[in-house]
Amino acid sequence: MPKLILTRHGQSQWNLENRFTGWWDADLTENGEAEASKGGALLHAEGLAPVYAFTSLQTRAIRTLWLGLAAMDRAWIPVEKHWRLNERHYGGLTGLDKAETAEKHGADQVHIWRRSYDIPPPPLAADSPYHLANDPRYEGVAVPEAESLKLTLERVLPYWESTIRPVLAGGKDTIISAHGNSLRALVKHLFKVADETITGVEIQTGNPRPQYGSRPRRAKTSRH
Repeated sequence: MPKLILTRHGQSQWNLENRFTGWWDADLTENGEAEASKGGALLHAEGLAPVYAFTSLQTRAIRTLWLGLAAMDRAWIPVEKHWRLNERHYGGLTGLDKAETAEKHGADQVHIWRRSYDIPPPPLAADSPYHLANDPRYEGVAVPEAESLKLTLERVLPYWESTIRPVLAGGKDTIISAHGNSLRALVKHLFKVADETITGVEIQTGNPRPQYGSRPRRAKTSRH
């Protein structure tokens, strides 16, 4: 049976600064680079050897994949990048410090925006410095104004069905380097996790999660 490996990017600069990141292209920190390399080394130690890779269009996920594959001596395998694997779009929360946002709007409201399954945060303003209208990687893409986890799943699923799933069906061990919420959306779909349960699923930065058959299992790794 082909193996699917899901790995979240290593720590980004905005993870470190405790800011809502979403589609903004925050890069890895030095610690995030180390997490990515360590994740690849752990997968290699477990004898996992993907022959195909997928990632988003965001630098932190792309570089995590590069570093992980290098540690696995698999830098030569084919890689496909697609915006449908991007992180959930945090809309008007993008760039805000999470603690300061909780003080302004109340911890309960921020918790709803962050963790409810189907309630998105406020939309991103058209004049926001974090608007991606002129980003060339999204030319022709209807960039969302804000997304809930439900909307993220609706965005990820067509790419899973049309592109990733056929690769697995062809017997190829595959790795996906993506983001906390795009991976959480996939986990919900693959393992039929209930709406009220999936929001509590945590996927740590730089921590690979091999999936075997119908039961998820975590790679042998320390907590970051």
